[in-house]
Amino acid sequence: MITTRDIAERLGISVSTVGRALADDPRISDETKFRVRQAASEMGYVANRAARMMRGASSNVVALVIPDIRNSFYSTIAHELSKNMETQGFQLMLSETDDDRMVELRHLRELSANRVAGVIIVPTARPHNESVKLLRSLPHLQLLRRHPSLGSQWFGVDDHEALRQATAHLVAQGHTRIAYLGGPVELPTGAERLRGFRTALSEGGLPEDAGRAELRPPASVEHGREAVRALLREPDAPTALVLGSIQLTLGALEELSGQGVKVPEELSVVGFGDESGFSWWGPGLTTVGLPIQEMATGCALWLMRRLKTKPANDGPYTSVSPGSLILRGSTARPRGARPRTANPSSSSS
Repeated sequence: MITTRDIAERLGISVSTVGRALADDPRISDETKFRVRQAASEMGYVANRAARMMRGASSNVVALVIPDIRNSFYSTIAHELSKNMETQGFQLMLSETDDDRMVELRHLRELSANRVAGVIIVPTARPHNESVKLLRSLPHLQLLRRHPSLGSQWFGVDDHEALRQATAHLVAQGHTRIAYLGGPVELPTGAERLRGFRTALSEGGLPEDAGRAELRPPASVEHGREAVRALLREPDAPTALVLGSIQLTLGALEELSGQGVKVPEELSVVGFGDESGFSWWGPGLTTVGLPIQEMATGCALWLMRRLKTKPANDGPYTSVSPGSLILRGSTARPRGARPRTANPSSSSS
Protein backbone atom coordinates (compact mmCIF):
# COMPACT_ATOMS: atom_id res chain seq x y z
CA MET A 1 0.00 0.00 0.00
CA ILE A 2 1.45 3.35 -1.06
CA THR A 3 1.85 5.87 1.78
CA THR A 4 2.67 9.56 2.01
CA ARG A 5 6.17 8.52 3.08
CA ASP A 6 6.66 6.73 -0.28
CA ILE A 7 5.60 9.89 -2.14
CA ALA A 8 7.91 12.03 0.01
CA GLU A 9 10.90 9.77 -0.70
CA ARG A 10 10.24 9.83 -4.45
CA LEU A 11 10.04 13.64 -4.55
CA GLY A 12 12.73 14.32 -1.94
CA ILE A 13 10.45 16.35 0.33
CA SER A 14 9.11 15.89 3.86
CA VAL A 15 6.11 13.73 4.74
CA SER A 16 4.39 16.75 6.31
CA THR A 17 4.74 18.69 3.05
CA VAL A 18 3.12 15.81 1.14
CA GLY A 19 0.24 15.71 3.62
CA ARG A 20 -0.31 19.45 3.39
CA ALA A 21 -0.17 19.40 -0.40
CA LEU A 22 -2.78 16.63 -0.59
CA ALA A 23 -4.97 18.61 1.84
CA ASP A 24 -4.67 21.72 -0.37
CA ASP A 25 -2.94 23.68 2.42
CA PRO A 26 -2.44 27.34 1.33
CA ARG A 27 1.10 27.29 2.78
CA ILE A 28 2.19 24.93 0.00
CA SER A 29 2.95 26.32 -3.47
CA ASP A 30 0.83 25.36 -6.46
CA GLU A 31 3.88 23.83 -8.11
CA THR A 32 4.53 21.50 -5.17
CA LYS A 33 0.87 20.57 -4.96
CA PHE A 34 0.91 19.65 -8.65
CA ARG A 35 4.05 17.51 -8.26
CA VAL A 36 2.66 15.72 -5.18
CA ARG A 37 -0.72 15.00 -6.79
CA GLN A 38 0.87 13.79 -10.00
CA ALA A 39 3.15 11.43 -8.07
CA ALA A 40 0.25 10.22 -5.93
CA SER A 41 -1.78 9.41 -9.04
CA GLU A 42 1.10 7.62 -10.78
CA MET A 43 1.93 5.56 -7.66
CA GLY A 44 -1.71 4.61 -6.94
CA TYR A 45 -1.94 6.40 -3.60
CA VAL A 46 -5.33 6.20 -1.82
CA ALA A 47 -5.98 8.43 1.20
CA ASN A 48 -6.43 6.63 4.52
CA ARG A 49 -9.80 8.01 5.57
CA ALA A 50 -9.72 6.21 8.91
CA ALA A 51 -6.46 7.94 9.81
CA ARG A 52 -7.84 11.28 8.67
CA MET A 53 -10.92 10.80 10.82
CA MET A 54 -8.72 10.10 13.85
CA ARG A 55 -7.17 13.50 13.22
CA GLY A 56 -10.65 15.09 13.28
CA ALA A 57 -11.68 14.90 9.62
CA SER A 58 -15.34 14.09 9.04
CA SER A 59 -16.69 11.06 7.18
CA ASN A 60 -18.46 11.56 3.87
CA VAL A 61 -20.40 8.29 4.10
CA VAL A 62 -24.15 8.19 4.78
CA ALA A 63 -25.78 4.84 5.51
CA LEU A 64 -29.17 3.76 4.21
CA VAL A 65 -30.55 0.96 6.41
CA ILE A 66 -33.47 -0.85 4.72
CA PRO A 67 -35.36 -4.15 5.14
CA ASP A 68 -35.05 -5.63 1.64
CA ILE A 69 -33.21 -4.37 -1.44
CA ARG A 70 -35.38 -6.66 -3.62
CA ASN A 71 -38.32 -4.36 -2.91
CA SER A 72 -38.25 -1.91 -5.80
CA PHE A 73 -39.34 0.96 -3.56
CA TYR A 74 -36.12 0.66 -1.55
CA SER A 75 -33.83 0.05 -4.52
CA THR A 76 -35.30 3.03 -6.37
CA ILE A 77 -35.04 5.34 -3.38
CA ALA A 78 -31.45 4.16 -2.80
CA HIS A 79 -30.62 5.13 -6.38
CA GLU A 80 -32.24 8.56 -6.01
CA LEU A 81 -30.56 9.20 -2.65
CA SER A 82 -27.17 8.22 -4.05
CA LYS A 83 -27.51 10.67 -6.93
CA ASN A 84 -28.60 13.50 -4.64
CA MET A 85 -25.82 12.92 -2.13
CA GLU A 86 -23.10 12.58 -4.74
CA THR A 87 -23.74 16.17 -5.82
CA GLN A 88 -23.04 17.24 -2.22
CA GLY A 89 -19.81 15.23 -1.92
CA PHE A 90 -21.28 12.35 0.09
CA GLN A 91 -21.33 8.62 -0.63
CA LEU A 92 -24.25 6.30 0.15
CA MET A 93 -23.64 2.97 1.91
CA LEU A 94 -26.37 0.32 1.91
CA SER A 95 -27.25 -2.01 4.82
CA GLU A 96 -30.00 -4.64 4.60
CA THR A 97 -31.72 -5.90 7.76
CA ASP A 98 -34.35 -8.36 6.44
CA ASP A 99 -36.60 -6.78 9.12
CA ASP A 100 -34.57 -8.52 11.85
CA ARG A 101 -33.91 -6.26 14.86
CA MET A 102 -30.67 -8.10 15.75
CA VAL A 103 -29.31 -7.74 12.22
CA GLU A 104 -30.32 -4.09 12.41
CA LEU A 105 -28.35 -3.75 15.66
CA ARG A 106 -25.24 -5.39 14.18
CA HIS A 107 -25.29 -3.03 11.23
CA LEU A 108 -25.72 0.02 13.46
CA ARG A 109 -22.81 -1.09 15.65
CA GLU A 110 -20.54 -1.32 12.60
CA LEU A 111 -21.76 1.97 11.18
CA SER A 112 -21.18 3.72 14.50
CA ALA A 113 -17.71 2.17 14.86
CA ASN A 114 -16.82 3.42 11.40
CA ARG A 115 -18.13 6.89 12.26
CA VAL A 116 -20.50 7.35 9.35
CA ALA A 117 -21.64 10.92 8.85
CA GLY A 118 -25.34 10.04 9.17
CA VAL A 119 -28.00 7.34 8.85
CA ILE A 120 -31.30 7.13 6.97
CA ILE A 121 -33.23 4.18 8.36
CA VAL A 122 -36.40 2.23 7.64
CA PRO A 123 -36.64 0.77 11.16
CA THR A 124 -37.79 -2.67 12.18
CA ALA A 125 -41.03 -3.00 14.16
CA ARG A 126 -39.24 -3.13 17.54
CA PRO A 127 -35.72 -1.68 17.42
CA HIS A 128 -33.35 -2.99 20.10
CA ASN A 129 -32.63 -0.60 23.00
CA GLU A 130 -28.98 -0.48 21.98
CA SER A 131 -29.99 0.47 18.44
CA VAL A 132 -31.93 3.39 19.87
CA LYS A 133 -28.88 4.54 21.87
CA LEU A 134 -26.56 4.22 18.87
CA LEU A 135 -28.85 6.28 16.64
CA ARG A 136 -29.11 9.00 19.28
CA SER A 137 -25.35 9.53 18.87
CA LEU A 138 -25.62 9.87 15.07
CA PRO A 139 -27.40 12.38 12.82
CA HIS A 140 -30.28 10.31 11.48
CA LEU A 141 -33.80 10.36 10.14
CA GLN A 142 -36.50 7.77 9.61
CA LEU A 143 -37.86 6.92 6.20
CA LEU A 144 -41.34 5.53 5.43
CA ARG A 145 -41.75 3.88 8.84
CA ARG A 146 -41.71 5.86 12.07
CA HIS A 147 -40.85 4.51 15.52
CA PRO A 148 -41.31 6.92 18.45
CA SER A 149 -38.11 5.83 20.22
CA LEU A 150 -35.93 6.88 17.27
CA GLY A 151 -36.67 10.61 17.31
CA SER A 152 -38.99 12.95 15.50
CA GLN A 153 -37.31 13.39 12.12
CA TRP A 154 -39.35 11.42 9.59
CA PHE A 155 -40.12 11.35 5.88
CA GLY A 156 -43.10 9.24 4.92
CA VAL A 157 -46.22 8.68 2.86
CA ASP A 158 -49.80 9.36 3.94
CA ASP A 159 -50.58 5.64 4.02
CA HIS A 160 -54.02 6.08 5.54
CA GLU A 161 -55.23 8.44 2.83
CA ALA A 162 -53.64 6.43 0.02
CA LEU A 163 -55.50 3.25 0.98
CA ARG A 164 -58.67 5.16 1.80
CA GLN A 165 -58.75 6.55 -1.74
CA ALA A 166 -57.94 3.17 -3.30
CA THR A 167 -60.73 1.43 -1.40
CA ALA A 168 -63.21 4.30 -1.86
CA HIS A 169 -62.73 3.96 -5.62
CA LEU A 170 -63.96 0.36 -5.44
CA VAL A 171 -66.82 1.22 -3.08
CA ALA A 172 -67.97 3.95 -5.48
CA GLN A 173 -68.10 1.38 -8.28
CA GLY A 174 -70.55 -0.72 -6.26
CA HIS A 175 -68.32 -3.41 -4.77
CA THR A 176 -69.62 -4.77 -1.46
CA ARG A 177 -67.20 -7.70 -1.00
CA ILE A 178 -63.71 -6.23 -0.94
CA ALA A 179 -60.57 -8.00 0.27
CA TYR A 180 -57.48 -6.22 1.54
CA LEU A 181 -54.07 -7.87 1.52
CA GLY A 182 -51.44 -6.00 3.53
CA GLY A 183 -48.43 -6.26 5.80
CA PRO A 184 -48.36 -6.73 9.59
CA VAL A 185 -49.99 -4.07 11.77
CA GLU A 186 -46.93 -4.16 14.07
CA LEU A 187 -45.36 -1.86 11.48
CA PRO A 188 -46.80 1.69 11.44
CA THR A 189 -47.17 1.56 7.65
CA GLY A 190 -49.20 -1.66 7.87
CA ALA A 191 -51.44 -0.25 10.61
CA GLU A 192 -52.14 2.99 8.73
CA ARG A 193 -52.91 1.23 5.44
CA LEU A 194 -55.35 -1.12 7.15
CA ARG A 195 -56.98 1.86 8.88
CA GLY A 196 -57.39 3.60 5.50
CA PHE A 197 -59.10 0.50 4.08
CA ARG A 198 -61.53 0.33 6.97
CA THR A 199 -62.20 4.07 6.89
CA ALA A 200 -63.31 3.85 3.24
CA LEU A 201 -65.71 1.00 4.01
CA SER A 202 -67.23 2.97 6.88
CA GLU A 203 -67.53 6.17 4.83
CA GLY A 204 -69.19 4.18 2.06
CA GLY A 205 -71.86 2.94 4.45
CA LEU A 206 -70.76 -0.69 4.18
CA PRO A 207 -70.94 -3.10 7.14
CA GLU A 208 -67.71 -4.38 8.70
CA ASP A 209 -68.13 -7.81 7.11
CA ALA A 210 -68.08 -6.21 3.63
CA GLY A 211 -64.30 -6.07 3.88
CA ARG A 212 -61.92 -8.88 4.65
CA ALA A 213 -58.34 -8.16 5.68
CA GLU A 214 -55.50 -10.63 5.17
CA LEU A 215 -52.29 -9.50 6.92
CA ARG A 216 -49.14 -11.34 5.94
CA PRO A 217 -45.87 -10.95 7.85
CA PRO A 218 -43.59 -10.50 6.04
CA ALA A 219 -45.26 -8.91 3.03
CA SER A 220 -43.53 -11.06 0.42
CA VAL A 221 -44.25 -12.10 -3.17
CA GLU A 222 -44.93 -15.68 -2.08
CA HIS A 223 -47.38 -14.54 0.58
CA GLY A 224 -49.19 -12.53 -2.09
CA ARG A 225 -49.57 -15.66 -4.20
CA GLU A 226 -50.76 -17.76 -1.25
CA ALA A 227 -53.34 -15.22 -0.08
CA VAL A 228 -54.88 -14.79 -3.54
CA ARG A 229 -54.97 -18.55 -4.00
CA ALA A 230 -56.94 -18.86 -0.75
CA LEU A 231 -59.31 -16.01 -1.62
CA LEU A 232 -60.19 -17.52 -4.99
CA ARG A 233 -61.12 -20.84 -3.35
CA GLU A 234 -63.74 -19.24 -1.10
CA PRO A 235 -67.40 -19.97 -1.98
CA ASP A 236 -68.31 -16.30 -1.52
CA ALA A 237 -65.13 -14.84 -3.05
CA PRO A 238 -64.58 -11.06 -3.07
CA THR A 239 -65.33 -9.07 -6.19
CA ALA A 240 -62.48 -6.64 -5.55
CA LEU A 241 -58.98 -6.76 -4.10
CA VAL A 242 -56.84 -3.95 -2.63
CA LEU A 243 -53.12 -4.55 -2.12
CA GLY A 244 -51.06 -2.87 0.61
CA SER A 245 -47.45 -3.47 -0.48
CA ILE A 246 -45.39 -3.74 -3.65
CA GLN A 247 -44.24 -7.29 -2.94
CA LEU A 248 -47.77 -8.49 -2.21
CA THR A 249 -48.96 -6.81 -5.41
CA LEU A 250 -46.35 -8.67 -7.46
CA GLY A 251 -47.35 -11.99 -5.91
CA ALA A 252 -51.06 -11.33 -6.40
CA LEU A 253 -50.63 -10.42 -10.07
CA GLU A 254 -48.55 -13.55 -10.71
CA GLU A 255 -51.24 -15.77 -9.16
CA LEU A 256 -54.12 -14.06 -10.99
CA SER A 257 -52.29 -14.42 -14.30
CA GLY A 258 -51.38 -18.03 -13.56
CA GLN A 259 -54.98 -18.95 -12.80
CA GLY A 260 -56.37 -17.06 -15.78
CA VAL A 261 -58.61 -14.80 -13.70
CA LYS A 262 -60.31 -12.19 -15.87
CA VAL A 263 -59.55 -8.70 -14.52
CA PRO A 264 -61.71 -6.67 -14.04
CA GLU A 265 -64.65 -8.83 -15.26
CA GLU A 266 -64.23 -11.44 -12.49
CA LEU A 267 -62.15 -9.46 -10.01
CA SER A 268 -61.27 -5.76 -9.75
CA VAL A 269 -57.74 -5.09 -8.49
CA VAL A 270 -56.00 -2.02 -7.04
CA GLY A 271 -52.25 -2.46 -6.55
CA PHE A 272 -49.66 -0.66 -4.46
CA GLY A 273 -46.68 1.08 -6.04
CA ASP A 274 -46.21 1.59 -9.75
CA GLU A 275 -43.67 -0.83 -11.20
CA SER A 276 -42.61 -0.33 -14.80
CA GLY A 277 -44.72 -3.33 -15.89
CA PHE A 278 -47.91 -2.39 -14.07
CA SER A 279 -49.13 -0.13 -16.88
CA TRP A 280 -49.24 -3.02 -19.35
CA TRP A 281 -50.17 -5.88 -17.00
CA GLY A 282 -53.52 -7.25 -18.23
CA PRO A 283 -55.79 -4.26 -18.85
CA GLY A 284 -53.33 -1.97 -17.04
CA LEU A 285 -53.18 -1.96 -13.25
CA THR A 286 -55.00 0.69 -11.25
CA THR A 287 -52.60 1.34 -8.39
CA VAL A 288 -51.36 3.65 -5.65
CA GLY A 289 -48.41 5.65 -6.97
CA LEU A 290 -45.66 6.47 -4.46
CA PRO A 291 -43.74 9.80 -4.40
CA ILE A 292 -40.32 8.14 -4.44
CA GLN A 293 -38.29 10.91 -6.06
CA GLU A 294 -39.88 13.59 -3.90
CA MET A 295 -39.13 11.64 -0.71
CA ALA A 296 -35.54 10.86 -1.73
CA THR A 297 -34.79 14.47 -2.60
CA GLY A 298 -36.34 15.70 0.63
CA CYS A 299 -34.39 13.19 2.74
CA ALA A 300 -31.11 14.04 1.07
CA LEU A 301 -31.53 17.82 1.34
CA TRP A 302 -32.59 17.67 4.98
CA LEU A 303 -29.71 15.42 6.03
CA MET A 304 -27.10 17.31 3.98
CA ARG A 305 -28.18 20.57 5.59
CA ARG A 306 -28.05 18.90 9.01
CA LEU A 307 -24.53 17.57 8.40
CA LYS A 308 -23.21 20.88 7.13
CA THR A 309 -24.78 23.21 9.71
CA LYS A 310 -24.35 20.80 12.68
CA PRO A 311 -27.04 22.30 14.93
CA ALA A 312 -26.73 21.73 18.67
CA ASN A 313 -30.20 20.20 18.86
CA ASP A 314 -32.43 18.77 16.15
CA GLY A 315 -35.99 20.00 16.36
CA PRO A 316 -38.86 17.78 15.24
CA TYR A 317 -39.33 17.53 11.49
CA THR A 318 -42.00 15.60 9.63
CA SER A 319 -42.56 15.42 5.89
CA VAL A 320 -45.65 13.53 4.70
CA SER A 321 -45.96 13.04 0.96
CA PRO A 322 -49.30 12.05 -0.60
CA GLY A 323 -49.73 8.94 -2.68
CA SER A 324 -51.74 9.14 -5.90
CA LEU A 325 -54.38 6.81 -7.27
CA ILE A 326 -53.42 5.94 -10.86
CA LEU A 327 -56.55 4.83 -12.72
CA ARG A 328 -56.14 2.20 -15.45
CA GLY A 329 -58.25 -0.74 -16.58
CA SER A 330 -58.11 -3.24 -13.70
CA THR A 331 -61.25 -2.01 -11.89
CA ALA A 332 -64.91 -1.95 -12.97
CA ARG A 333 -68.39 -2.25 -11.52
CA PRO A 334 -69.28 -5.78 -10.42
CA ARG A 335 -71.94 -7.44 -12.53
CA GLY A 336 -75.40 -6.10 -11.80
CA ALA A 337 -74.19 -3.42 -9.38
CA ARG A 338 -74.94 0.29 -9.50
CA PRO A 339 -72.37 2.96 -8.67
CA ARG A 340 -72.60 4.12 -5.06
CA THR A 341 -72.70 7.71 -3.89
CA ALA A 342 -70.16 8.59 -1.20
CA ASN A 343 -71.46 9.35 2.26
CA PRO A 344 -71.82 13.15 2.26
CA SER A 345 -70.78 13.33 5.90
CA SER A 346 -67.41 11.74 5.18
CA SER A 347 -64.28 13.79 4.68
CA SER A 348 -60.74 13.18 3.54
CA SER A 349 -58.04 12.90 6.18
